[in-house]
Amino acid sequence: MAALPEEPPDVVVKPDPDGGVLPQPPPAPPPAAPPTTAPAEGEAAGAPGSGGEAAPPKPAPPGPAASPAPTDRQTLLAVLQFLRRNNLHESEDILRREARLLGEEAAAVALSPAGPGAQGTPGGETDATGGEALLSRVAAASGAAGGGVAAGASATPGGAATAAAPPGKVGGGVPVEDQPDVSAVLSAYKQQGDPALYEEYYSGLKHFIECALDCHRAELSQLFYPLFVHMYLELVYNQHENEAKSFFEKFHGDQECYYQDDLRVLSSLTKKEHMKGNETMLDFRTSKFVLRISRDSYQLLKRHLQEKQNNQIWNIVQEHLYIDIFDGMPRSKQQIDAMVGSLAGEAKREANKAKVFFGLLKEPEIEVPLDDEDEEGENEEGKPKKKKPKRESMGSKSKKQDPNAPPQTRIPLPELKDSDKLDKIMNMKEATKRVRLGPECLPSICFYTFLNAYQGLTAVDVTDDSSMIVGGFADSTVRVWSVTPKKLRSVKSAADLSLIDKESDDVLERIMDEKTASELKILYGHSGPVYGTSFSPDRNYLLSCSEDGTVRLWSLQTFTCLVGYKGHNYPVWDTQFSPYGYYFVSGGHDRVARLWATDHYQPLRIFAGHLADVTCIRFHPNSNYIATGSADRTVRLWDVLNGNCVRIFTGHKGPIHSLAFSPNGRFLATGATDGRVLLWDIGHGLMVGELKGHTDTVYALRFSRDGEILASGSMDNTVRLWDAVKVFEDLETDDFTTATGHINLPENSQDLLLGTYMTKSTPVIHLHFTRRNLLLASGAYSPQ
Repeated sequence: MAALPEEPPDVVVKPDPDGGVLPQPPPAPPPAAPPTTAPAEGEAAGAPGSGGEAAPPKPAPPGPAASPAPTDRQTLLAVLQFLRRNNLHESEDILRREARLLGEEAAAVALSPAGPGAQGTPGGETDATGGEALLSRVAAASGAAGGGVAAGASATPGGAATAAAPPGKVGGGVPVEDQPDVSAVLSAYKQQGDPALYEEYYSGLKHFIECALDCHRAELSQLFYPLFVHMYLELVYNQHENEAKSFFEKFHGDQECYYQDDLRVLSSLTKKEHMKGNETMLDFRTSKFVLRISRDSYQLLKRHLQEKQNNQIWNIVQEHLYIDIFDGMPRSKQQIDAMVGSLAGEAKREANKAKVFFGLLKEPEIEVPLDDEDEEGENEEGKPKKKKPKRESMGSKSKKQDPNAPPQTRIPLPELKDSDKLDKIMNMKEATKRVRLGPECLPSICFYTFLNAYQGLTAVDVTDDSSMIVGGFADSTVRVWSVTPKKLRSVKSAADLSLIDKESDDVLERIMDEKTASELKILYGHSGPVYGTSFSPDRNYLLSCSEDGTVRLWSLQTFTCLVGYKGHNYPVWDTQFSPYGYYFVSGGHDRVARLWATDHYQPLRIFAGHLADVTCIRFHPNSNYIATGSADRTVRLWDVLNGNCVRIFTGHKGPIHSLAFSPNGRFLATGATDGRVLLWDIGHGLMVGELKGHTDTVYALRFSRDGEILASGSMDNTVRLWDAVKVFEDLETDDFTTATGHINLPENSQDLLLGTYMTKSTPVIHLHFTRRNLLLASGAYSPQ
């Protein structure tokens, strides 16, 4: 069987990390023009100011603004006259306001004819030729200064200086964008703004947003956090340490509560040297913070920044933010709060538009010989053979081809072995006895408590047939228990195997060594805590991943390590086998997930894109996609075939620690340190539900076998059961919702909660539904 090619031409490659963080990019070459945001609707965002002053404007002495000196006044009037003649009324108004021209001079400019023989100011000294000379002098001076120098500064009422040039037009109305060297002085965080003005700039924007209409205020408030971070970092980078400290003290309390952890990291960066090699700062500098704003709110912001000539803030908006503009009504505070909170803002709507084949693969037809059926059914009630196809459709996997399913041969999958076919037959028989769950029929819960683990239990998994349970421990051991009366046995030694009659009917029993039978097997090999474990679907293999950076494959026939996969350079937090076996995935501190095949020692795919550790990872039921949860507070869905990211889900306010796909493959449930369980429609790329109730990290999620109930387990020592049918049945994903990403989540968590089950003092770290829908939960007893 052919595996996926090892080196696909379109594989996503991640730079080799050095010292635990992504390498710091060199300063960007100066772009030809001031960078602009790229709104989704194709609107070019015009810069209200050049942002490229050659020197910081000097503060004017405090007190009321004095009238310009006679020569300066003549220059200003000549420029105003020129602007008026060229119908640049907006620039003329702004310049007049900034220069504090009083009524007499303003009227003179307004009344002066536009023809070449125009008389000058009421003073009468300047004739038309003198005006033209002044204009050429102003243009020459501006041109010599690179087109971005302010032609004099005037004091604002608060005593701070602002450039007395119209935004975007300097030197005789030449657009700044046409000057290729304007941004030559710019690179990230090297703006030449006056550090003393940062607080004033931020306060001005804050005042403007707080006074805006309610419908715009919620959307524009999203700007506070990214602007605060970037302005603080600019101050630190340019070594204005006192101003940076003052700025942080004054405004950090205004930020949303879910950014507190990030702000704690930020507060420790007080010198330029601290920024080098700091992961969080690298993330902020290299990825644009995404804001989703309606066109009306965006125009309001743009107009305000133009009027106030707030170049410093506009530069940050252009360089470090991506504004995703949509047409329609602005979103409410509740709608925005549901979606924001990740390290890099919301997902761009384009990120969730790719087609996803979320349907299930068609199950292979299994011919059941009569003698096999009798042999397997010794301990079962006899079932007529004809019932099997009917009963198979009761499970989550249907015989009919799902229209949303990927092509059967989209990725190469292993062929079914005889033992796999027998297991599927057993599975069908179990399904006939499955309890149909619902609000009126909740599952029984069997809790496996690990005693004397001394907070050392770090991972748990249960086999699909619920016959074995494995624990990964902080002492670097992997321990496997049998939870049925059948004990765990190893295969006999090679010498003993040579004596066995290989043609006998019970050869599979004969190869097992009874002397090795025990309820527990301990596997040694890792050199650090074991953070993830996963059984193969056929129960012949076990995966474990560890802080030591390796993933190990163990044989459950010999209870020995077969392979150590070395690809991650740092701790590996989670690993999982594909539902079809053969492939598995791992994710860790190096921020990438890797796809492996058991018979390849190099990864087949590298999924790079998260901005922080990949903390949990799950295969889609059709094995064509994997979901990754991260400490950057986002969930991503990746296409196994080409390595592309096809979905980005934002909304959690803390690192994500649990993922679960619904049995039909349509929905994904995610749990995080914020105690919320979020539900996502994979096809439309939308959040469709929010389940509130847990008071601590949600470490375990699992759908029942028929998808009617979702179970969640948390560090708050509870298991909660939720009505999954009710959440999904009322979905109306109309075109407008899909286009804008608007969601209206009902506050109905209490209606959906079917039951809460407390443990004495045991955090729940794993959940598993048996084939008959009995719920198994597990965790380590934690004495208070």
